[in-house]
Amino acid sequence: MAKKDDPRKIVANNKKARHDYVIEDVFEAGLVLSGTEVKALRMGRASLTDGYANIDRGEAWLENVHIPAYFQGTWNNHAPRRRRKLLLHRDEIDRLASKSREKGHTLIPLSLYFLDGRAKVEIALARGKKEYDKRHTLREQQDMREAQRAMRQKEMLR
Repeated sequence: MAKKDDPRKIVANNKKARHDYVIEDVFEAGLVLSGTEVKALRMGRASLTDGYANIDRGEAWLENVHIPAYFQGTWNNHAPRRRRKLLLHRDEIDRLASKSREKGHTLIPLSLYFLDGRAKVEIALARGKKEYDKRHTLREQQDMREAQRAMRQKEMLR
C-alpha cells in the first residue's frame, strides 16, 4: 500500500489478488515497454486482473496484462495484451522459477506504477486460496472492524 510520502505514481492495482491468493513473497521488476504503452500508462490506463507472469527459458515475462491502445497513436500502436519482458536479477529469476514450479504456486502482478520515471510492476509469488480460506479471511476482517468500532464507541463514552 502506498504511503503519503511514497514517490510511486500508481497506475493499476490488482485488488482481487489479495482475496484470491496467499501472498508469500513480493518482487519489484522493471518492464520493457514500447513508446505508446508508456503514454497509455501515463494516462492511468491499465488492467492487471487477468495478468500473470511466467519464466520461459531463463527470462521472466508478464502476460495477459491489458494496456489499452494509445488513442493518439498511429500505425505503430501496440497490441493491448502483448507479452512484456520483466527486468529482474538472475538470482531473482532463478528463485521465482524454482518456487513457481511447486504445486499450487503462481506469479501474479499486484500493482503497476512509475518510480522515478520508470515503469515498474510488483510481482508476487502466491498460492491459491480455497473457498473456505476466503470466507475465513473475510470473517477475520469483519471481526476486526467490529472490534475497532466497539473500541471507538467505548472511548467516546469516557
